[in-house]
Amino acid sequence: MPKYARLNNIFGWTAFLIAFITYLLTIEETASFWDPGEFIAVAYKLQVPHPPGAPFFLLIYRMFSFFSFGDNLAIAYWMNVGSALFSAFTILFLFWTITLLGRKLFSLGKEEATKEQTYQLMGAGLIGALAYTFTDSFWFSAVEAEVYAMSSFFTAIVIWAFLKWDVIKDPRAENQYMIFIAYLVGLSIGVHLLNLVTLPALALVVYFKKYKNHNLKGGIIAFVLGGIALVIINNIIIPGLPSIAGTMEIFFVNSLGLPFGAGIICFSLLFLGGLVYALVYAHKQRKVIMSTVLICLTFILIGYGSYALIVIRANAEPVINENDPKDIISFVSYLKREQYGYRPLLHGQYFTAEVIDQVEGAPVYAKGEEKYEVVDYQLENIYDPEKTTILPRIYSTQARHMQIYQSKLGLREGEDPTFFDNIYFMLDHQLGHMYWRYFMWNFSGRESDFSDAPFLSIWTSISTDFPEYIKNNKGHNNYFMLPLLLGLIGMFFQAKHDPKSFWLTLMLFLMMGVVLVLYLNSPPVEPRERDYIYVGSFYAFAIWIGFSVLAISRQLARLKKDLVMAGLYATLITIPVPLLMASENWNDHDRSDRFFSVDAARNFLASCAPNAILFTGGDNDTFPLWYVQEVEGFRTDVRVIVLSYFDTDWYVKQMTRPVNESAALDFTLQYNNFKKGTNDVLYITDRLDNLPLPDYLQLLKSDSELLKLSSSRSGSINTVPSRTLSMSIDQEKIENLDIVPEQFRDLRIPDINIRLKGNYVTKGNLMLLDLIATNNWERPIYFNNTSLATIGFDISDHVVMEGLTYRLLPIQKPDNQEELINTDLAYTNVTEKFAFRGMNDPDNYFDDEFRRFTSNHRSVLNSITIALLDEGDLQRAEDIMRLSLEKFPHGAVPYDLASGQAVPLLLELGMEEEAMHIIDEMSSRSVEMLDFYQETGRAMDREASISMQMLRYFIPLLREQGFEEKANQLQQEYERLFGSMGQRMQRK
Repeated sequence: MPKYARLNNIFGWTAFLIAFITYLLTIEETASFWDPGEFIAVAYKLQVPHPPGAPFFLLIYRMFSFFSFGDNLAIAYWMNVGSALFSAFTILFLFWTITLLGRKLFSLGKEEATKEQTYQLMGAGLIGALAYTFTDSFWFSAVEAEVYAMSSFFTAIVIWAFLKWDVIKDPRAENQYMIFIAYLVGLSIGVHLLNLVTLPALALVVYFKKYKNHNLKGGIIAFVLGGIALVIINNIIIPGLPSIAGTMEIFFVNSLGLPFGAGIICFSLLFLGGLVYALVYAHKQRKVIMSTVLICLTFILIGYGSYALIVIRANAEPVINENDPKDIISFVSYLKREQYGYRPLLHGQYFTAEVIDQVEGAPVYAKGEEKYEVVDYQLENIYDPEKTTILPRIYSTQARHMQIYQSKLGLREGEDPTFFDNIYFMLDHQLGHMYWRYFMWNFSGRESDFSDAPFLSIWTSISTDFPEYIKNNKGHNNYFMLPLLLGLIGMFFQAKHDPKSFWLTLMLFLMMGVVLVLYLNSPPVEPRERDYIYVGSFYAFAIWIGFSVLAISRQLARLKKDLVMAGLYATLITIPVPLLMASENWNDHDRSDRFFSVDAARNFLASCAPNAILFTGGDNDTFPLWYVQEVEGFRTDVRVIVLSYFDTDWYVKQMTRPVNESAALDFTLQYNNFKKGTNDVLYITDRLDNLPLPDYLQLLKSDSELLKLSSSRSGSINTVPSRTLSMSIDQEKIENLDIVPEQFRDLRIPDINIRLKGNYVTKGNLMLLDLIATNNWERPIYFNNTSLATIGFDISDHVVMEGLTYRLLPIQKPDNQEELINTDLAYTNVTEKFAFRGMNDPDNYFDDEFRRFTSNHRSVLNSITIALLDEGDLQRAEDIMRLSLEKFPHGAVPYDLASGQAVPLLLELGMEEEAMHIIDEMSSRSVEMLDFYQETGRAMDREASISMQMLRYFIPLLREQGFEEKANQLQQEYERLFGSMGQRMQRK
């Protein structure tokens, strides 16, 4: 092996080992918040995740679970190791990509690199690879079992493979490498589609190699052809082939009367037969290009074939079976992500546009007993043409989104935006806030890990005196813009000395960054920061960071006239930059010894009685629960129901079968009453003052004409004739079930009146009402705080807190009580069943999501304490408060709003020292924060508003308790701040 090749391998694998060891040392040991809980659960048992699925990811990570050797508690760790491994391989291929591009810059073909060139190339590869290793966003995905680590690996290996193809001279070997690339692209479809975005840029590699006279026109044509390849794969192969098969299937079954599957078989035979014929024809006619293209297509389809797993496993009816894509019609809907709705891209409405008409489009089919039935029609909204535009960026009509549009654009209520407003929002918010801010997080610095945190520049670092709460935040990472500076040096150097490769790198950078932002057309706010989406763009920028070594070494060589040592000196000069990134990012990327994502899920389930039904709201309320049930086998008797999924027929149908240790749920309504297109929305007509819920369900089940209302589109629709639905309570049955705690026996009621909210009832709320009525108190029904707040009717007066959950009981809360708490059960659950591993360790890193769940737990503990104090049980109340302070100390998780609300409880219990500690810490931070906001002119946000509220809250509380000196001190601070900030807060 030539010396250069040997060193290239050694240094490449060195970068791999550094990355892999780094990620292993900082890896999450269990399922983290958000999607990893879901992905680990579905990979472990090969179930069906949310659309559009990731079947190849599931297959590979299923194999990583084997390393647990039967220890279910280790399964998540080993799947996280899979992400660490794929991320380390990404670093390996980044190193080799940089050295390949470096060889092109030096115009090295197959000839051996000189000693000085070797030093420079190894240094460039190492610095670029290590800088990317320690970037904020990539490191985040490298230590958890999510699709982005494996997706980054495929992106890296495809880019590297194209560059390897570029240096191959033998046409036969060229074609073999292109087929290999096609297979990688096909496999990547089963992980994530980010890989496809590189194709237009990589088409330039083909153009520069195959054509000698390069010009702008040729480059544009090559780029467009690469875009066509992207469209063919993303829009034709992935959803198009199944769509065509589905159309043939409907025709063969519905029109020709053939059995289910006939159309799919016919399509498969025609398509595969045509492909084989074309391959044979190309081979016999010695049409090399045609043959290569067809073989590439074949290998893309082979890779894409991993999606068969989704249909196969859906038909096995696993516990997690999202969208139930068991036939061709539902599978196409699954691939197209139809449940997530539509975002306008090239033309669409402003958020103020009114719908002036609806056009009925193509029919929506579902598999019936004997044929495919039309269950609905696609509807296209027609908007006022005066309020539509090209490149619509401000389109969402969600109330929260509209408020943000108006706030950012300075629009008054009812004022229409202009095209200038539309473009301003795109540049300022979508590109500025939702991309360039993330970019600067990775290569300049990040102020904190708070939501919407700005980036750090060298100017803000020097000119801003950050308060302690920001300085001490582990997400406060300052790189002094050094990675950015190196990247810009490398970018200009490559542009000057190798413009062809520069255009390739630039297109990769833009396609996986700016272009992706424009394509996604995100709403103004997301559930969490989305920086991990754009890691491909940051990957391209890391190439330029590597090239800065070549630029610096060339300048050093001119000064010292020593080309051999210039590469080494340049590497030594730049190595502090990735080391700085590692040191700054380590403490907020070290996820070792963090278990609260799983412990919080266990605490939710531990708050439920045996054989319970638990309704959850969002992703973080649900995915960790799926994980602890499906992987760790904890409390599998509890049926977890995602409230938003209850609007779909497939999910309700899944609830009617037993799962694990949970029996099937009973409903009054049958499948025909809740199938897709039936009773999706039921309008409230207020014709009756009160209607018994069981009677209403029976009328709906029998499709009674008494509920019908004429509709211009579908003939007639069912309604709810009363806003109040009632349920009689069988007192003898309740007595026999013994479900009402002794302390609430006097609150029992003969019937429950359920008041509906809004103007209509959704299918999900209808089925929830059905479940409540049909269950008739047989199984305990619980809600978490998110689901309780989002259901379409009010049952808050009939629920009792038993820990983190609220149980529905046949009782009525008195008007003078805020909430009902089963103190005995809640105390037992919290003190004996709840887990809080590692939450009291100040060395552990707890990000915003951990802090939110901590605040939720603190709030629950406060509520239990209040109830115990009302009962005069001072000892147990003190036990709960001490547990809260012990498990969630300020040194590990800073005091929050719930901590401030605990102060009067602590004072009432005589825990004066603990109460004053909270007041001192929170008031000091509040004043510090508000001073900082005043000095920097920063707009008030949620954190600052809470700080102001806490100052207001503490002052009268301290006076009541006789702490005049402290109260006067806070009063002075409040008055000093109020004049400059209070009015702004009130306007906010």
